Amino acid sequence: MEECNWESRWYRWLGLCKLGTGSIQGLVLDFENDLDVRSVKSYWMMFQKRDVTWIRYLINKCKKQLRQGLEEEYVTVCTKSFEPMVILRLLQINYVKLNGNFKLIPAELKWLQWKGCPFETVPSNFCPCDLAVLDLSESKITKFSGGKWWNCYHIKMIEKLLVLDLHKCYNLTSVPNLSQNRVLEKLNLERCVRLSKLHRTVGRLSLLTYLNLRDCSSLVEFPNDVSGLTKLETLILSGCHKLRELPGNIGCMISLKELLADETAISKLPVSISHLTKLERLNLKLCSKLTQVPVCLGEVSSLRELILVSSALEELPDSIGSLPKLEMLSLMHTPLTEIPDSIGNLKALTDLDLGHRSIRELPASIGKLSQLKELRINRCPSLTKLPGSVKGLACLVLFQLDWSSIMELPDEFGTLGMIEKLELRSSKSLRFLPESIGNMMNLTTLTLSLSGIAELPDSIGNLERLAHLEMIKCKQLEKLPASFGRLKNLRRLVMTETLLKALPENFGMLSNLAILEMQKIPDLQQPQNIEEDRELKHVVLPMSFSNLFSLEELNCRAWKISGNISNDFEKLTSLKILNLRDNNFCSLPSSLNGLLTLKNLFLSDCKELKSLPPLPSSLIELDIANCISLEIISDLSKLEILRDLNVTNCKKIMDIPGLECLGLLRRLYVIGCNRCFPAVKRRLTKVALKHLRNLAVPASEIPSWFSKEIKSFSKPKNCDIKGIIIGVVVSLDQSNPSEFLTGVPLPSLVDIQAKILRQNKQVFSTTLYLLGVPDTDEDQLYLSRYMDFHPLVLMVRDGDEIKVEMTNQPCYKGLKLKKCGIHLVFENSDDIDCDEGFLDESQWSVSEKLAKFFSSL
Repeated sequence: MEECNWESRWYRWLGLCKLGTGSIQGLVLDFENDLDVRSVKSYWMMFQKRDVTWIRYLINKCKKQLRQGLEEEYVTVCTKSFEPMVILRLLQINYVKLNGNFKLIPAELKWLQWKGCPFETVPSNFCPCDLAVLDLSESKITKFSGGKWWNCYHIKMIEKLLVLDLHKCYNLTSVPNLSQNRVLEKLNLERCVRLSKLHRTVGRLSLLTYLNLRDCSSLVEFPNDVSGLTKLETLILSGCHKLRELPGNIGCMISLKELLADETAISKLPVSISHLTKLERLNLKLCSKLTQVPVCLGEVSSLRELILVSSALEELPDSIGSLPKLEMLSLMHTPLTEIPDSIGNLKALTDLDLGHRSIRELPASIGKLSQLKELRINRCPSLTKLPGSVKGLACLVLFQLDWSSIMELPDEFGTLGMIEKLELRSSKSLRFLPESIGNMMNLTTLTLSLSGIAELPDSIGNLERLAHLEMIKCKQLEKLPASFGRLKNLRRLVMTETLLKALPENFGMLSNLAILEMQKIPDLQQPQNIEEDRELKHVVLPMSFSNLFSLEELNCRAWKISGNISNDFEKLTSLKILNLRDNNFCSLPSSLNGLLTLKNLFLSDCKELKSLPPLPSSLIELDIANCISLEIISDLSKLEILRDLNVTNCKKIMDIPGLECLGLLRRLYVIGCNRCFPAVKRRLTKVALKHLRNLAVPASEIPSWFSKEIKSFSKPKNCDIKGIIIGVVVSLDQSNPSEFLTGVPLPSLVDIQAKILRQNKQVFSTTLYLLGVPDTDEDQLYLSRYMDFHPLVLMVRDGDEIKVEMTNQPCYKGLKLKKCGIHLVFENSDDIDCDEGFLDESQWSVSEKLAKFFSSL
C-alpha cells in the first residue's frame, strides 16, 4: 500500500502496522485546523484553571506534534490508502485533503463526514451511490449545480441521502436540485451566509422532518410552494434578517411542531397558520416589523410556547385566550399597553413574562391562572398596583417585580404560600412589606436591593425556609426587626450600603448563616457633628455574633467597629474570608490564629490598628495596606501557603519577620514602607525573587540590564521564551487629587500598559497589575513577571515591538511614569538553584541578578 509522508507518521504514532485491511468498516481522521503552539499553550493555561480536562490537553498536544513541520493548511491523505477497505461504511475525514483517484473510495460508503472539505466543488469522479449521511459542514463548497460539478454521478450520490449537513459553508450560494431524492429527512444549512434562496424542490421533500436555516443572513425568500412538506416537524429560520414573509400555504406543513422565525423581517403571519394544529412552539422574538398576529392564531390548538419578545406587537387579540395548551407566553419588550381579559382563560399557562412594557394595569382575570408558576413584570414603570385577585395564583413559585412603581403589595399577597422566589429590585416607591408576607412558608429567596424599603415586618421571622436575603443599597433601611434571629435556615445575607448601625442582639441565632455581606462605602456617611462622630466610632458587634458557627464569609467593611474585638471570634471556626477594612478597632484578638480555615484576611485602612497578632497558618492572602498606626507584625514564618502580602503605606513597621520563609509568596507590596525596606531587602532571597510575580518597593531605579523597550523581538534558536519581566518607576503627586466614580480611590494604579506592536499595529495590550497606591510623592518601583502562559508571552512573535506607556486619560491625574524597563526570560536563563557566587556575572541567573540589584538599593 502506498503511503503519504503524513500517513507514515500517523501509523508510527499509533503503532498500527496493517491499517487498510478488508475488515475495516469505519475510519476516523479528525483534525480541526486550529492547533499550533500557541493554542496548545492556551489549553495548558485553561487546564491550570480547570477549564479543560487533562485528557483534552493531551489530545491537543498530540495533534500539535503530528502537525508539527507541516506548512499546509490541511493534512493530506492519499486516496489509494482506502482501496483495500472494501467494506468501509463510515468515513470521517475532518479537515483532511484527499489526493489521488476518488474512485478508490468504496462506492458502498453509507456515512461520510468531511467537515472542512477544502474543495469548492466535489471531484467529478467521487460518487458513493449508497450514501445515507453526507456532512460537508464548515467546508469551502460554493454550489451544488452548474458546470462539471453536477453530473449524473452526483445525482445518484444524493438519491438515497437521509441527512445532508452543510452548516457553516460560508461560500455556499445555492443548494442542489433535490427532485431525484424522495427520502431526505434532515437538511441543515445553518450559517450559510451567502445563500439567498432555496431551490423550489426543497418544498417537495415529502419525508423531510428537519430544516435548519438559522443565520442564513442573505436569504430573501422561501419557496412559495411548500405543499410537499407534510412531514416537516422543525423549521428554523432564526436570524434570517432579510426574510420578509413566510410561504402563504405554510398551513400545508401539517406535522410542524416547531417554528422558529425570530430575528427575521416578517411583518405578518399567513392566515393559513391556523391549520398548523400540531404546532407546539412559535418563536417570533426580535421581529421588529411584526405589529400584529392574526385572530386565527387562537386556532393553533396544540401551541405550548409563544415568544413575542422585542417584537413590534401593538395589540394582542382576544383569541389568545383560546389556546388551551399554552404553557409559556413571553411579551417582554413590546409596545403593548393592555393585556386582554381573555388571558385568564389560559388554564395551562405556567410561565408569563410581561416585562419592559408600558402596561398600566393587570386585568383582574390574571387571578384565574391557577397553574401559573412564574410571573415576571419587570420594568413596567406605569404599573403602580397589583389587583387583589393575585391571591388566586395558588401555584406561583417565582414572582419578579423589579424596577416597578408599585407602592405597596396587597394584603392578599401573603396567601401565595407556594412562592419560593420573590424579587422586588429597584422598586423605589415600595417602603414596606405587608405583615402577611410571614405566611409565605415556602419562600427561600427574597430580593429587595435598591428598593425604598425602610423596615422589615416583624412577621419576617416566620419565614422558616428563607435561605437568601438580599438588600443591597436599601438606603432607607435603618434597623432589622427583633424577630430576625428566627430565620434559622438563612444561608446568605447581603445588605451592603444600608443605614444600619447595629445588629439585633439575637443575630447569633442565625445558626446556618454562611455568607454575611454588610459593607459600606468608606467615608460616604460623614458625621455632621462631634456627637455623631462618637456614636459612629462606638459600633460594636452583638455578644451573640460569635455563635455564627457556620459563617464562611464575613464582610463588614467601614462599619466603624471600634475598641477591641472579642476573643470569642475564635468560635467562628468555619470562617474562610474575613473583611474588616476601614474600621476603627485598635487590636485584634490573640485567638485569631485559631481560625484554622481562614484563607483571606483584609485589614486595609484600619487606621487605629497598632499590632498584628499571630495569624492562622491557613492564610493565602493578607492585606494590611494603609494601616498607618501599625507598628508590630507577628512572625509570619508559619504562613507557609501565603501567596499575597500587601503592607502598602504601613510607615511605622520596622520589619516583616518570617518573610524569608514564605516559599509560596507570589505578590509582595511594600510601597511607601521606607522604614522596613532595609529589613525586607535582607529577607528577599534569590529563590523568593524567582517565584514572585509582582513586587513593589520604595525605589527610584530599574536594573541596568533591563531594556527600555524591545524594538524587534527575536527568539534565540532552539530556545523558547519563558517569561517577560516589566519594571516601572512611578511617582504620584499628592497635591493633584483624582476623582473616582465610586467615590473611593482604586486600590491599584491602572494607568500603565504593556503593548505588543506588529508592523506598527497594536495586536495586544495588558494593564500592569500595580497594586498599592502610594500616599507619598516619592518614587516607587513595581516589578511584574509574566509567565509563559500569559497572553503577553504567548502572542509575541519575531519582529514584534514590546513597549510600556501610560494610557491617554489616566485615572490618577498626578501619576508620572519616570522609568520603565523590560527583560525577556528565555529557557535555561533562570534555572540555577544553587549558590552562584563562583560564577562569572555574565553567567548569573535572572533571579541572582535581581537579588544583587535589590541588595544594592
